[in-house]
Amino acid sequence: MPMSPRVAVIALCVASSSACTWVHMAPGASKVKVVAATPTGCERLNEIEVSVRDSLAFYERNHLRVKEELETLARNEAPGLGADTVQPLGPPEAGEQRYVAWRCAK
Repeated sequence: MPMSPRVAVIALCVASSSACTWVHMAPGASKVKVVAATPTGCERLNEIEVSVRDSLAFYERNHLRVKEELETLARNEAPGLGADTVQPLGPPEAGEQRYVAWRCAK
């Protein structure tokens, strides 16, 4: 049974949206480190809260892609705070995550 054009377009949109990232690295963000544990010898600056869409209509986005995008958003925010390191405070929940911004460079 051939696929209707409407179903084909919807399938193509879902497939392409899961393959590409919607969040791009801002200038300076690539120098920001992401650490799992509290860094030593660093100054705690602030907390960062970031969010992305974790679902589209009835389609759940890939959780690793969502996690990557949240991390990129946190890294994008860090230079504006004077931070060079970010640490997640917990796992992503419903497309949201909190990070601590640290200044570790002397």
